[in-house]
Amino acid sequence: MKTRFTSAILLLAGMFSFGVQAQTETKIKDHRTNPEVYFLQIDDVANSLELLPPPPDASSIQFMYDKARYDWGKSLRKTERGEQAFQDARVNGDGVPRAFSEAFGVDITADGTPEIYRLVIGMREDAGDLSTRAAKDHYNRTRPFAWFDEMTCNPEQQEELSTNGSYPSGHTAIGWATALVLSEINPDRIDEILERGFQMGESRVICGYHFQSDVDAGRIVAAGAVARLHADEGFNAQLEKAKKEFASLKKAGKVKPGKRNHSAK
Repeated sequence: MKTRFTSAILLLAGMFSFGVQAQTETKIKDHRTNPEVYFLQIDDVANSLELLPPPPDASSIQFMYDKARYDWGKSLRKTERGEQAFQDARVNGDGVPRAFSEAFGVDITADGTPEIYRLVIGMREDAGDLSTRAAKDHYNRTRPFAWFDEMTCNPEQQEELSTNGSYPSGHTAIGWATALVLSEINPDRIDEILERGFQMGESRVICGYHFQSDVDAGRIVAAGAVARLHADEGFNAQLEKAKKEFASLKKAGKVKPGKRNHSAK
């Protein structure tokens, strides 16, 4: 009887252990569990916790600059730039392709430019999640709207973001990484594309979602993510498809000329 009881306990313990292991494995969000969303695995990207310095201490000069930039952002919320910042917060769905379409010179859509669209959507979480995760989880920095106990430009997202670390900025990383890659596809509009990517980081400050230091750090990890993506076979294969698709669009005269095209005439 004792042997049966012991066996039953061991079996239950094994089942529990397997359940915990399975639960832990499902929490790993990267190419292993979501190949349709990520190109990379978490171990592929640079460790943001080791790469970045800690976020500024509240008593530091750097934080004084963060506060000054936060006040600057608030002053723009009821302007046209503030409306753009509100729209830039939407990176899910076709938010990122739509945000870059004008700067890119072509409407980036699932139907009209499927390969470019697939590239932009496919690398989004590599930049916004994988490249920021280690530092975000470790520091769990309080976001500026919570720190100052004030509203953002979009109260609908405040509850969700209040439990998510502020440093570094994932939205900024998405915007800057996307800008770097799209500039490679359409170098004639590199000025417009990089400007748009830079604006997406500024928008996080304007809305009160991030401190300026979060944004600066987001651009650093984004550059690292793009460098690593260029060493990934899946990303490179999709990038080539996107370049060929763009070349066809350009040959057909469907790409708007950039500043550099006009200045060359």
